[in-house]
Amino acid sequence: MPKPYPQEFREDVVRVARGREPGVTIDQVAADFGVHPMTLSKWMRRADVDDGTKTRAEQHEYGREPGVEETSSAAGAGE
Repeated sequence: MPKPYPQEFREDVVRVARGREPGVTIDQVAADFGVHPMTLSKWMRRADVDDGTKTRAEQHEYGREPGVEETSSAAGAGE
């Protein structure tokens, strides 16, 4: 199993990704630092929570389409 990246390295990569120029993608930043784009995305989401920029509940919204409400299995049972 590979060693985890040092915290200072993660913070540096996230800082660069957040401050990237328009048109520069997360994939490009990740490639520049030799990390997988999904790894960088996870680091950025975690940094948002740690910084107080986003809450854990808001983090779960990343995977959902805007305007699509999540329904419970019981919601349409009576129709």
